[in-house]
Amino acid sequence: MHQGAGEGTIIKRELRSAAGKAEDATNSRALEMLARAGFAVSGVLHFLVGTIAIGLATGKSGRADVSGAVGELASQPAGPVLLWGSFAACVALALWQTSDAIFDFEHLPPKDKTAKKAKAAAQAVVYAALAVTLAAFARGTGQDNRESTSDMTVSVLKAPGGVLLLVLIGAGVAITGIFYAVRGFKKSFEKHINMPPSPNARKAVTGLGIAGYAAKGVALFVTGLLVVIAAVTAHPEQSTGLDGGLRALREQPFGIYVLGAVGVGLICYGVYMVVRAKLARM
Repeated sequence: MHQGAGEGTIIKRELRSAAGKAEDATNSRALEMLARAGFAVSGVLHFLVGTIAIGLATGKSGRADVSGAVGELASQPAGPVLLWGSFAACVALALWQTSDAIFDFEHLPPKDKTAKKAKAAAQAVVYAALAVTLAAFARGTGQDNRESTSDMTVSVLKAPGGVLLLVLIGAGVAITGIFYAVRGFKKSFEKHINMPPSPNARKAVTGLGIAGYAAKGVALFVTGLLVVIAAVTAHPEQSTGLDGGLRALREQPFGIYVLGAVGVGLICYGVYMVVRAKLARM
Protein backbone atom coordinates (compact mmCIF):
# COMPACT_ATOMS: atom_id res chain seq x y z
CA MET A 1 0.00 0.00 0.00
CA HIS A 2 2.74 2.42 1.00
CA GLN A 3 4.77 1.57 -2.08
CA GLY A 4 1.74 2.21 -4.34
CA ALA A 5 1.09 5.54 -2.63
CA GLY A 6 4.76 6.47 -3.12
CA GLU A 7 4.63 5.61 -6.80
CA GLY A 8 1.45 7.65 -7.14
CA THR A 9 3.16 10.65 -5.53
CA ILE A 10 6.12 10.33 -7.92
CA ILE A 11 3.81 10.13 -10.95
CA LYS A 12 1.89 13.21 -9.80
CA ARG A 13 5.16 15.08 -9.26
CA GLU A 14 6.38 14.14 -12.73
CA LEU A 15 3.08 15.17 -14.29
CA ARG A 16 3.24 18.53 -12.53
CA SER A 17 6.83 18.96 -13.71
CA ALA A 18 5.86 18.11 -17.29
CA ALA A 19 2.91 20.51 -17.11
CA GLY A 20 5.20 23.24 -15.79
CA LYS A 21 7.66 22.70 -18.63
CA ALA A 22 4.83 22.76 -21.16
CA GLU A 23 3.51 26.02 -19.70
CA ASP A 24 7.00 27.57 -19.78
CA ALA A 25 7.41 26.52 -23.42
CA THR A 26 4.09 28.04 -24.44
CA ASN A 27 4.92 31.25 -22.58
CA SER A 28 8.29 31.69 -24.31
CA ARG A 29 9.14 35.03 -25.87
CA ALA A 30 9.64 33.45 -29.29
CA LEU A 31 6.19 31.85 -29.27
CA GLU A 32 4.63 35.08 -28.02
CA MET A 33 6.09 37.04 -30.93
CA LEU A 34 4.87 34.45 -33.43
CA ALA A 35 1.45 34.33 -31.74
CA ARG A 36 1.17 38.11 -32.02
CA ALA A 37 1.81 37.70 -35.72
CA GLY A 38 -1.27 35.43 -35.74
CA PHE A 39 -3.42 38.42 -34.82
CA ALA A 40 -1.88 40.32 -37.73
CA VAL A 41 -2.64 37.44 -40.12
CA SER A 42 -6.26 37.49 -38.98
CA GLY A 43 -6.27 41.24 -39.55
CA VAL A 44 -4.92 40.96 -43.10
CA LEU A 45 -7.52 38.31 -43.98
CA HIS A 46 -10.37 40.41 -42.55
CA PHE A 47 -9.04 43.40 -44.49
CA LEU A 48 -9.11 41.36 -47.70
CA VAL A 49 -12.65 40.05 -46.99
CA GLY A 50 -13.73 43.66 -46.44
CA THR A 51 -12.28 44.81 -49.76
CA ILE A 52 -13.92 41.86 -51.56
CA ALA A 53 -17.26 42.73 -49.89
CA ILE A 54 -16.98 46.31 -51.14
CA GLY A 55 -16.24 44.88 -54.58
CA LEU A 56 -19.42 42.77 -54.40
CA ALA A 57 -21.40 45.89 -53.46
CA THR A 58 -20.11 47.64 -56.58
CA GLY A 59 -20.86 44.72 -58.89
CA LYS A 60 -17.49 42.97 -58.97
CA SER A 61 -16.95 39.24 -58.47
CA GLY A 62 -15.10 37.49 -55.69
CA ARG A 63 -15.52 35.27 -52.62
CA ALA A 64 -16.01 37.38 -49.51
CA ASP A 65 -14.88 34.76 -47.01
CA VAL A 66 -11.73 33.18 -45.61
CA SER A 67 -11.11 31.05 -48.70
CA GLY A 68 -11.43 34.12 -50.93
CA ALA A 69 -9.04 36.12 -48.73
CA VAL A 70 -6.50 33.28 -48.55
CA GLY A 71 -6.83 32.88 -52.31
CA GLU A 72 -5.86 36.54 -52.67
CA LEU A 73 -2.75 35.89 -50.58
CA ALA A 74 -1.92 32.83 -52.66
CA SER A 75 -2.12 34.88 -55.87
CA GLN A 76 0.64 37.27 -54.77
CA PRO A 77 4.18 36.85 -56.17
CA ALA A 78 5.43 35.61 -52.78
CA GLY A 79 2.25 33.60 -52.22
CA PRO A 80 3.75 30.36 -50.84
CA VAL A 81 6.00 32.26 -48.44
CA LEU A 82 3.07 34.37 -47.22
CA LEU A 83 0.85 31.31 -46.79
CA TRP A 84 3.38 29.20 -44.88
CA GLY A 85 4.42 32.17 -42.74
CA SER A 86 0.77 32.88 -41.94
CA PHE A 87 0.25 29.19 -41.19
CA ALA A 88 3.09 29.22 -38.65
CA ALA A 89 1.72 32.36 -36.98
CA CYS A 90 -1.79 30.89 -36.67
CA VAL A 91 -0.43 27.62 -35.26
CA ALA A 92 1.52 29.63 -32.68
CA LEU A 93 -1.57 31.62 -31.69
CA ALA A 94 -3.63 28.42 -31.47
CA LEU A 95 -0.98 26.95 -29.14
CA TRP A 96 -0.94 30.14 -27.08
CA GLN A 97 -4.73 30.07 -26.69
CA THR A 98 -4.60 26.36 -25.84
CA SER A 99 -2.08 27.14 -23.12
CA ASP A 100 -4.43 29.82 -21.75
CA ALA A 101 -7.30 27.32 -21.76
CA ILE A 102 -5.25 24.75 -19.83
CA PHE A 103 -3.03 26.75 -17.49
CA ASP A 104 -4.40 30.28 -17.05
CA PHE A 105 -7.26 31.91 -15.12
CA GLU A 106 -6.74 29.64 -12.07
CA HIS A 107 -7.05 32.62 -9.71
CA LEU A 108 -10.58 33.45 -10.89
CA PRO A 109 -13.85 32.26 -9.29
CA PRO A 110 -15.01 28.90 -10.77
CA LYS A 111 -17.71 30.43 -12.99
CA ASP A 112 -15.44 33.11 -14.46
CA LYS A 113 -12.58 30.64 -14.83
CA THR A 114 -14.74 28.22 -16.81
CA ALA A 115 -15.98 30.99 -19.11
CA LYS A 116 -12.47 32.32 -19.76
CA LYS A 117 -11.04 28.86 -20.41
CA ALA A 118 -13.92 28.02 -22.76
CA LYS A 119 -13.37 31.25 -24.70
CA ALA A 120 -9.63 30.56 -25.00
CA ALA A 121 -10.35 27.01 -26.18
CA ALA A 122 -12.81 28.32 -28.80
CA GLN A 123 -10.21 30.81 -30.03
CA ALA A 124 -7.66 28.01 -30.25
CA VAL A 125 -10.05 26.04 -32.47
CA VAL A 126 -10.67 29.10 -34.69
CA TYR A 127 -6.98 29.74 -35.28
CA ALA A 128 -6.22 26.05 -35.74
CA ALA A 129 -8.94 25.90 -38.42
CA LEU A 130 -7.48 29.00 -40.07
CA ALA A 131 -4.05 27.35 -40.04
CA VAL A 132 -5.53 24.28 -41.75
CA THR A 133 -7.07 26.47 -44.46
CA LEU A 134 -3.78 28.30 -45.02
CA ALA A 135 -1.88 24.99 -45.27
CA ALA A 136 -4.44 23.62 -47.74
CA PHE A 137 -3.97 26.61 -50.06
CA ALA A 138 -0.20 26.47 -49.64
CA ARG A 139 -0.31 22.83 -50.81
CA GLY A 140 -2.67 23.73 -53.66
CA THR A 141 -5.67 21.83 -52.23
CA GLY A 142 -7.75 24.78 -51.00
CA GLN A 143 -11.40 24.90 -52.00
CA ASP A 144 -14.38 27.23 -52.24
CA ASN A 145 -15.96 27.53 -48.79
CA ARG A 146 -19.41 28.01 -50.27
CA GLU A 147 -19.40 24.50 -51.74
CA SER A 148 -17.87 22.87 -48.67
CA THR A 149 -20.36 24.63 -46.38
CA SER A 150 -23.31 23.46 -48.48
CA ASP A 151 -21.90 19.91 -48.56
CA MET A 152 -21.48 19.94 -44.78
CA THR A 153 -25.05 21.21 -44.39
CA VAL A 154 -26.34 18.32 -46.54
CA SER A 155 -24.43 15.81 -44.40
CA VAL A 156 -25.75 17.28 -41.15
CA LEU A 157 -29.34 17.38 -42.43
CA LYS A 158 -29.17 13.67 -43.30
CA ALA A 159 -27.93 12.72 -39.82
CA PRO A 160 -30.36 11.80 -37.01
CA GLY A 161 -31.44 15.03 -35.33
CA GLY A 162 -29.60 16.92 -38.05
CA VAL A 163 -32.17 19.69 -38.42
CA LEU A 164 -32.04 20.50 -34.71
CA LEU A 165 -28.25 20.37 -34.68
CA LEU A 166 -28.04 22.71 -37.67
CA VAL A 167 -30.50 25.13 -36.07
CA LEU A 168 -28.36 25.13 -32.92
CA ILE A 169 -25.19 25.74 -34.96
CA GLY A 170 -26.81 28.58 -36.87
CA ALA A 171 -28.22 30.09 -33.70
CA GLY A 172 -24.78 29.83 -32.09
CA VAL A 173 -23.15 31.69 -34.98
CA ALA A 174 -25.89 34.36 -34.94
CA ILE A 175 -25.59 34.82 -31.17
CA THR A 176 -21.82 35.09 -31.53
CA GLY A 177 -22.48 37.87 -34.03
CA ILE A 178 -24.62 39.68 -31.48
CA PHE A 179 -21.87 39.32 -28.88
CA TYR A 180 -19.35 40.80 -31.31
CA ALA A 181 -21.57 43.80 -31.99
CA VAL A 182 -22.25 44.36 -28.29
CA ARG A 183 -18.54 44.03 -27.51
CA GLY A 184 -17.88 46.73 -30.09
CA PHE A 185 -20.46 49.22 -28.87
CA LYS A 186 -19.56 48.64 -25.21
CA LYS A 187 -15.84 48.97 -26.06
CA SER A 188 -15.15 45.87 -23.98
CA PHE A 189 -12.44 44.87 -26.47
CA GLU A 190 -10.25 47.57 -24.89
CA LYS A 191 -9.56 45.41 -21.82
CA HIS A 192 -7.66 42.94 -24.01
CA ILE A 193 -5.09 45.48 -25.21
CA ASN A 194 -2.68 48.01 -23.73
CA MET A 195 -4.06 51.27 -25.06
CA PRO A 196 -1.46 53.65 -26.56
CA PRO A 197 -0.53 56.73 -24.48
CA SER A 198 -1.46 59.28 -27.16
CA PRO A 199 -5.10 60.48 -26.88
CA ASN A 200 -5.45 60.60 -30.67
CA ALA A 201 -4.05 57.10 -31.02
CA ARG A 202 -6.46 55.84 -28.33
CA LYS A 203 -9.39 57.40 -30.18
CA ALA A 204 -8.26 55.82 -33.45
CA VAL A 205 -7.90 52.35 -31.90
CA THR A 206 -11.29 52.66 -30.18
CA GLY A 207 -12.96 53.81 -33.40
CA LEU A 208 -11.46 50.93 -35.37
CA GLY A 209 -12.60 48.48 -32.71
CA ILE A 210 -16.17 49.77 -32.55
CA ALA A 211 -16.64 49.77 -36.34
CA GLY A 212 -14.83 46.46 -36.78
CA TYR A 213 -16.61 44.48 -34.08
CA ALA A 214 -20.00 45.85 -35.16
CA ALA A 215 -19.38 44.89 -38.81
CA LYS A 216 -18.13 41.42 -37.94
CA GLY A 217 -21.17 41.01 -35.68
CA VAL A 218 -23.53 41.82 -38.56
CA ALA A 219 -21.71 39.43 -40.90
CA LEU A 220 -21.80 36.56 -38.39
CA PHE A 221 -25.45 37.21 -37.50
CA VAL A 222 -26.58 37.04 -41.14
CA THR A 223 -24.43 33.95 -41.75
CA GLY A 224 -25.97 32.17 -38.76
CA LEU A 225 -29.45 33.21 -39.82
CA LEU A 226 -28.93 31.66 -43.25
CA VAL A 227 -27.84 28.39 -41.61
CA VAL A 228 -31.06 28.34 -39.55
CA ILE A 229 -33.17 29.09 -42.65
CA ALA A 230 -31.40 26.33 -44.58
CA ALA A 231 -32.15 23.87 -41.77
CA VAL A 232 -35.80 24.81 -41.33
CA THR A 233 -36.59 24.92 -45.05
CA ALA A 234 -34.39 21.90 -45.91
CA HIS A 235 -32.54 23.92 -48.56
CA PRO A 236 -28.85 23.31 -47.82
CA GLU A 237 -27.78 25.37 -50.82
CA GLN A 238 -28.84 28.46 -48.83
CA SER A 239 -26.16 27.72 -46.25
CA THR A 240 -23.16 29.22 -48.02
CA GLY A 241 -21.08 30.56 -45.14
CA LEU A 242 -19.83 34.11 -44.76
CA ASP A 243 -19.75 34.77 -48.50
CA GLY A 244 -23.42 33.80 -48.80
CA GLY A 245 -24.30 35.92 -45.78
CA LEU A 246 -22.70 39.01 -47.27
CA ARG A 247 -24.31 38.36 -50.66
CA ALA A 248 -27.68 38.06 -48.90
CA LEU A 249 -27.14 41.53 -47.45
CA ARG A 250 -26.72 42.88 -50.98
CA GLU A 251 -30.19 41.61 -51.95
CA GLN A 252 -31.95 43.60 -49.20
CA PRO A 253 -33.38 47.13 -49.59
CA PHE A 254 -30.41 49.53 -49.72
CA GLY A 255 -28.35 46.33 -49.61
CA ILE A 256 -25.41 47.61 -51.64
CA TYR A 257 -24.95 50.44 -49.13
CA VAL A 258 -25.29 48.09 -46.16
CA LEU A 259 -22.83 45.62 -47.72
CA GLY A 260 -20.44 48.45 -48.50
CA ALA A 261 -20.65 49.67 -44.90
CA VAL A 262 -20.04 46.16 -43.57
CA GLY A 263 -17.07 45.86 -45.94
CA VAL A 264 -15.61 49.11 -44.59
CA GLY A 265 -16.23 47.83 -41.07
CA LEU A 266 -14.42 44.56 -41.79
CA ILE A 267 -11.49 46.57 -43.11
CA CYS A 268 -11.53 48.52 -39.82
CA TYR A 269 -11.58 45.22 -37.94
CA GLY A 270 -8.63 44.03 -39.99
CA VAL A 271 -6.62 47.15 -39.19
CA TYR A 272 -7.60 46.83 -35.52
CA MET A 273 -6.34 43.22 -35.43
CA VAL A 274 -3.01 44.30 -36.94
CA VAL A 275 -2.78 46.96 -34.22
CA ARG A 276 -3.77 44.33 -31.65
CA ALA A 277 -0.77 42.26 -32.71
CA LYS A 278 1.38 44.93 -31.05
CA LEU A 279 -0.92 46.01 -28.20
CA ALA A 280 -2.48 42.70 -27.11
CA ARG A 281 -2.21 41.66 -23.48
CA MET A 282 -0.73 38.20 -23.80
